[in-house]
Amino acid sequence: MRQPMMPRRGFLAALAGGVAAGRLGAAEAEGGARKPNVVVIVADDLGYADIGVHGCKDIPTPHIDSLAAGGVRFTNGYVSCPVCSPTRAGLLTGRYQQRFGHEFNTGPGPDGDVGLPLTETTLADRMKAAGYATGMVGKWHLGAAPKFHPLQRGFGEFFGFLGGAHSYMNMAGDRRGGILRGTEAVAEPEYLTDALAREAVAFIGRHEKEPFFLYLTFNAVHTPLQAPAKYLERFPNLKGNRRTYAAMLSAMDDGIGAVLKKLRDAGLERDTLIFFISDNGGPPQANASSNGPLRASKGTVYEGGIRVPFILQWKAQLPAGKTFDQPVISLDILPTALAAAGAGSAVGGVSPRRDTRDGDVPPTIALDGVDLLPFVKGEKATAPHEVLFWRFGAQAAARKGHWKFVQPRAGVSELYDLAADIGESKNLAAEKPEALTDLSNAWAKWAVELKDPLWGGRQGPLQRARQRLKGRAK
Repeated sequence: MRQPMMPRRGFLAALAGGVAAGRLGAAEAEGGARKPNVVVIVADDLGYADIGVHGCKDIPTPHIDSLAAGGVRFTNGYVSCPVCSPTRAGLLTGRYQQRFGHEFNTGPGPDGDVGLPLTETTLADRMKAAGYATGMVGKWHLGAAPKFHPLQRGFGEFFGFLGGAHSYMNMAGDRRGGILRGTEAVAEPEYLTDALAREAVAFIGRHEKEPFFLYLTFNAVHTPLQAPAKYLERFPNLKGNRRTYAAMLSAMDDGIGAVLKKLRDAGLERDTLIFFISDNGGPPQANASSNGPLRASKGTVYEGGIRVPFILQWKAQLPAGKTFDQPVISLDILPTALAAAGAGSAVGGVSPRRDTRDGDVPPTIALDGVDLLPFVKGEKATAPHEVLFWRFGAQAAARKGHWKFVQPRAGVSELYDLAADIGESKNLAAEKPEALTDLSNAWAKWAVELKDPLWGGRQGPLQRARQRLKGRAK
């Protein structure tokens, strides 16, 4: 069995004093017993309305729903970007990805400079330093060059693919690259969603005697729309793309069920912290998903692009069947996991990644995410975030309480009351100018802190829009 890496002195020094005893996991608090496991499950392009607990009627999702029944469902859960790669960069670092230039998707090829910057420390880095076995199964999409590979970013094991999309049924023939085990290409005969579930279960089996962190990133329900007959046959009353989408989602739900069963059978379910989230809203025209009452879809900063299913379960510590209505964001996953593991907290800075080539440790940085545990336990009554922000090219958004500022394109400012209008159908910018000014100014002050994108985007319109809003911050 692989031995966990010993914590680095620089990392521990940056974390010293950062964790209150009340934030430790149950096992850790009992005096040296095993720390809780952490499993982060990410769906790809899942529609907000396409799970049972969000009202879906035509696609059963019993295993995803069971996570909500046994844990906490966040009714205002967000991601930090409306497309895949930037969201993953933010999730794995706990920081707004625009702070380090990862604003757009990486491309399909192994560009040597396009990927999660090496200045950033990942959740896997931190969990490994805390003594956890670390494994990733599924879609990476954070750089295809060797220096960006998951095994170079804190993961001890990897099974999956490096790009943003992949065939489910023609592994060897996919022009975007094959399936890897570690760094070696493998021939994978199974339907890819089934294979990812199989590998996740196997990882748990290999590490059930030690604390582990598993990052399980299904490519379902991203295109291409492909499903074998055994899943299509479950939906005889659906037609066309919706039927295939339903089959793909049902396969992923089965895979999540297999992971949950393995945890139960190994006696680990109660002491495993599980997150479930989608990387962005659904793109209905591409995969027949549904975002329900939300406006628009993937690629926009309207609710349909950034509000997603967001569930947290830790049976030993958290209430079952609870809903939490204050806004939270995928950036919160890292500090919450670290707090549970006794490896960090939302308060204070944490050291970024050590560059092992020269031994330097960059200055301490702060996280944008927060530890959600005291909020869902009722230990803190305030909202986890005063304001949440988004920037995606010329698009901008900010949410404060029930108010949301949206700039869908350069020169256009909109304001919505999400408490009364979840579908963002009535623009109140003219009626509530004070609220619009408050939020747009807050966004502008935040944007001043950000870096220009390292790649991608239409630079001319983007920079003009940014300068217009930055002027308000002066």
